[in-house]
Amino acid sequence: MTSSETSSSSTPISEQSSSAAAAAPSVPSPVLAEVVRSGFVEGRHRGSLVVLAADGSVERALGDVTAPVFPRSTNKPMQAAAILRAGLELSGERLALAAASHSGEPFHLDLVRTMLAEHGLAAEQLQAPPDLPLDPEEAERYLAAGHVRDRLTMNCSGKHTAMLAVCALNGWPLESYLEQDHPLQQLILDVVRTAGGEEVAHIGTDGCGAPLMSLSLTGLARAYRHFVLAEPGTAERRVADAMRAHPEYVAGTRRPDTWLMRALPGTLSKMGAEAVQALALPDGRALAFKIDDGATRTLGPVLARVLREMGVDDPVLARIEDVPLHGGGSRVGEIRAAF
Repeated sequence: MTSSETSSSSTPISEQSSSAAAAAPSVPSPVLAEVVRSGFVEGRHRGSLVVLAADGSVERALGDVTAPVFPRSTNKPMQAAAILRAGLELSGERLALAAASHSGEPFHLDLVRTMLAEHGLAAEQLQAPPDLPLDPEEAERYLAAGHVRDRLTMNCSGKHTAMLAVCALNGWPLESYLEQDHPLQQLILDVVRTAGGEEVAHIGTDGCGAPLMSLSLTGLARAYRHFVLAEPGTAERRVADAMRAHPEYVAGTRRPDTWLMRALPGTLSKMGAEAVQALALPDGRALAFKIDDGATRTLGPVLARVLREMGVDDPVLARIEDVPLHGGGSRVGEIRAAF
């Protein structure tokens, strides 16, 4: 899941790994989704899920929702809020892109280039690894045009551009902006702790190279609730408002987070790698879940099921839950929620 890991404690990494393995729960996580092919259940995906009531209390918990997980890109709103707190003036599409796992569509790449130019930066300064566009259709077009993996097309390039820009603004080192002890990363750590309402138990390295702060699923849901209920004008509320106003910059035109934020006004939704999902409704209800085996194909069906159980009724749920299985070019099954 990560290329390397560091820890916020003094315990050596090897000892922490052994301790974590020894402390692993003996009871398996509940099944949250099933793989159904030709009427036969050929696979099951286990995970944990938490739902918070409008007052922030835990309304429902499936599996262990208090153990730390790596939220992956669901941490991006918190990273963007820290960038605002450090003084960078971003708003609208630019702020949404700073909190994005963008699809690599032309409008995403054009805005990343524009932001780099606005702050006197070059794409070569981005320390995200070269990658293809996240959206499969965009990746096919990109390769067909003769392009190769690039830092600009990596889905976190908007976030990395904003990180570099705020470092330049503050006179902080640019070459070490991804180091855990860098002033920006320390500020992000503080925002994650505050929004999640708990200490960060582990710090690893995300796929884009940035420090990755753990939270429990309950803490992650609490953080999203914190963002949608924050006072207007605060960094957290500004990030939430930008993401909700410009969801296509947070994800892409063919992505469930975009569809949800468009269809359900005031909703803040963000997925992360290894099948993590967080969402908050405008009334303060929130949810977070993680599929143990990292199968992102389960996110839509599980999310649609839990939203229905929370009383959400909108045609967008049918759209996000429809994950077909094919055989011989025809539909023969589906991924479905199983709780």
